[in-house]
Amino acid sequence: MANHMNAAKNKPAGKSLLGGAMIIAGTTVGAGMFSLPVVGAGMWFGYSILMLLGIWFCMLMSGLLLLETNLHFEPGASFDTLSKQTLGQFWRIVNGVSIAFVLYILTYAYISGGGSIVNHSLQGMGVELPQSVAGLVFAIVLACIVLISTKAVDRITTIMLGGMIITFFLAIGNLLIEIDVTKLLEPDGNNSFSPYLWAALPFGLASFGYHGNVPSLVKYYGKDASTIIKAIFVGTFIALVIYACWLVATMGNIPRSQFIDIIAQGGNMGVLVGALSKVMASSWLNSMLSLFANLAVASSFLGVTLGLFDYLADLFGFDDSRSGRMKTALVTFVPPTILGLLFPDGFLVAIGFAALAATIWAVIVPALMAYKSRQLFPDSTGFRVMGGTPLIVVVVLFGIVTGACHLLAMANLLPQYS
Repeated sequence: MANHMNAAKNKPAGKSLLGGAMIIAGTTVGAGMFSLPVVGAGMWFGYSILMLLGIWFCMLMSGLLLLETNLHFEPGASFDTLSKQTLGQFWRIVNGVSIAFVLYILTYAYISGGGSIVNHSLQGMGVELPQSVAGLVFAIVLACIVLISTKAVDRITTIMLGGMIITFFLAIGNLLIEIDVTKLLEPDGNNSFSPYLWAALPFGLASFGYHGNVPSLVKYYGKDASTIIKAIFVGTFIALVIYACWLVATMGNIPRSQFIDIIAQGGNMGVLVGALSKVMASSWLNSMLSLFANLAVASSFLGVTLGLFDYLADLFGFDDSRSGRMKTALVTFVPPTILGLLFPDGFLVAIGFAALAATIWAVIVPALMAYKSRQLFPDSTGFRVMGGTPLIVVVVLFGIVTGACHLLAMANLLPQYS
């Protein structure tokens, strides 16, 4: 009874569970929408769902292990503070570098994906641009929004999220109605499925990245562990359901053999949307799908680059004046935009590299921090993730195996569907 009373005192008034769950769900659903159907084509629907369930569980546990550590510190303590206080300077540097790398590589991924989907949309209007030019236009327009202010990003993103929800349900609702069950259960082509699971693991991990929001939730709710746990569970479960519906919609409409052509063209967002457009019942629904894809990549780009913008401003000591924001914008946007011009079809490759770095800061480091915090605070009566040390070992092994799979796939030592 006393613990419940303390939790009620720690929770700021007017903070709903739904708000936290939506923050987690909104952050989680992103790159996976367009990478999962492509990288899952080899193992197809059944193994893709099994992989999602396993990764969802491991990423849920790593998030809760991060929360366990976070609750030993005052609300507002950042990832940087947590890693330094529990694991020391070495892991603080490793963690910081991996976070910066993930933000940079995701910015490049969304420039590549954004250029692809903008180009697909323009082709529908009879206009065609080189992929690199479309990516450059996409980056410049959205970079200007980030440069103006955080408030501008907030307002534009809110509008985009509303549009995403409407267009997603209109487009996916039609696709779910039109699915061919035999495509899901009896795919054509090569009947080997399970070997392709290993190369897809990193992309699954990248699809459940929300861990940067855990310290924000502690700051938002105070030390109300119960509400934060529910917000993380509900938010990640919503993401799991959305991804599962998306796999049904894509794999139930596009034959497995057709994914070979999609992969051969780089597996970029515009290629996947183009393939789906051919099976849409009407041009109006086709437009809804294209609009959803544009809004999805644009909102993800804004969210990632705002985080990178603030991180670099703090790192380099740039102030919030016009000249300071301009310096930060140059450091934030120029490197990934140059990559986007040089390698316009690198969406899937970039997501894979993001997953490699995410294995460190979103999986291995949270597990190690929880193990260390249990030694630093042995008498703590606060929240502790069940499963003890064996669960921590499972999470760390999951991170190591996923990282190894990405490196082996890069070296062409794992089977990849093509």
